[in-house]
Amino acid sequence: MFINGKTLDLNQLITMVRPQSSTQVTVLLSSDAKERMLTSRNYIEKRISQGEVMYGVNTGFGAFSSVRISDSEIEALQRNLIRSHSVGVGDYFTKEQSRAMMLLRANALATGRSGIRPQVVEKILEFYNNDIIPAIPCQGSVGASGDLAPLSHLALALIGEGEVWTADATQVIPVEKMLLAKNVSPLVLKAKEGLSLINGCQVMTAIGLLNCFKARDLVKLMDVAGAMSLEALRGSRKAFDPLISATRQHPGEAKTARNLMKILTESSGISESHAHCNKVQDAYSLRCMPAVHGAVKDTLNQVIKTLEIEANSSTDNPLVFAEENKILSCGNFHGMPVAFAMDYLGIALSSFASISECRIAKLINPAMSDLPAFLAKNGGLHSGHMIVQVAAASLVSENKVLAHPASVDTIPTSAEKEDHVSMGTIAARKAEKIIKNVQNVLAMEFLSSTQGLDLLNPLKTSSPLEKVKALIRTEVPFADVDRIFFKDINAISSMIDSRKIIQVIEKEIGELEF
Repeated sequence: MFINGKTLDLNQLITMVRPQSSTQVTVLLSSDAKERMLTSRNYIEKRISQGEVMYGVNTGFGAFSSVRISDSEIEALQRNLIRSHSVGVGDYFTKEQSRAMMLLRANALATGRSGIRPQVVEKILEFYNNDIIPAIPCQGSVGASGDLAPLSHLALALIGEGEVWTADATQVIPVEKMLLAKNVSPLVLKAKEGLSLINGCQVMTAIGLLNCFKARDLVKLMDVAGAMSLEALRGSRKAFDPLISATRQHPGEAKTARNLMKILTESSGISESHAHCNKVQDAYSLRCMPAVHGAVKDTLNQVIKTLEIEANSSTDNPLVFAEENKILSCGNFHGMPVAFAMDYLGIALSSFASISECRIAKLINPAMSDLPAFLAKNGGLHSGHMIVQVAAASLVSENKVLAHPASVDTIPTSAEKEDHVSMGTIAARKAEKIIKNVQNVLAMEFLSSTQGLDLLNPLKTSSPLEKVKALIRTEVPFADVDRIFFKDINAISSMIDSRKIIQVIEKEIGELEF
């Protein structure tokens, strides 16, 4: 595959970072991007040869921007920048996340607005293609002049001084050992190249896009789990009539209603059993699924759009416009677009977990479900799903804390030169935690809704939901008596991770909309 700085999207990134086969996808710089980069580099070198003073090329950085650097010290300046800015702390980002960061950093530089040599991008891709993946600490970025600290750790490995992951991603070792084993030479930085490697939002954007990929499955599966709970609670399908969503032009609402109707099909033994009951309306967590689930879908699509724009943007400072004979200092590295997007996604997904927990609460409450209390056949001796709901409530409450927007905070840095920052990387990391909590709440809903459906035997649900229940039952049997339910939750969560559930439902009814 080729990167060109213009067309990278979520699906392409996932194909490169997470190939379907055991064979890693080889990624190369496109010829048109290489040509743009050469034009930009030749222009920079021409300006240097004329003795011009340019920020980041022959000056210090940040508050040192007024300090002139001699031509003989330009390469040392770039090395010193990378070394001094490598101050990340905390756990490492995963190897997969670091791979995504490398690709996004290479793609941003491939736009040809940084004035650096094509060899820099080619070296990033050489490392990537040889599975030499930098180990990058996850804390230390305020998301202003880009992700300075984490991207410096990426660059540090490129120049042969950092740490990288082993092939199995279980250890971190000095990059020198890996370079020797792979017969790969480190990058020697030239004018401006150190700065260009660390100016930008590729860390927060990489985490964000991987978050979106995970969330994309969750927003589909939430419709499946919600439909399953609706059937177990013997709820009505009338609220999903397409006439309703046609009166409110939010795309996600109509998508959700269509998904629910496809999942539930026209009728089931359960739905027919209560066709003439005296219920008038279901609880909001059932009746309002198109509105709530749909709003999350619309949020996710807007976030993906924002991040894909970011993935194909020039985020350096200064930017080089050779055709216009300009080198312009700017703030394109500021992470606020991504920060807002990640906070928005975190807020939306927190609501997702909340509505899922509401349905679990309905399932365990006999006053709402007409099922045995806590879904236990012999309540009292057995507690059933009593604490499953408590655990879900705990995760929902934790998400409320995590959903507080990181982007509303700022703190001056670099001696007040960089006085407004985005906290975008913190927002992306928080969203990742929220997604993990949502997945576990969703697994709990599947656990409780399948238990509820089995308590309605011999009545059956729709054919697609019977297929999903049968899959879950291959690893999580009906609970006649109490057992260690965390094992069941983990088993269902693994089915979500492996995409088994989404594959079963989509094989039955076609691709679900998001």
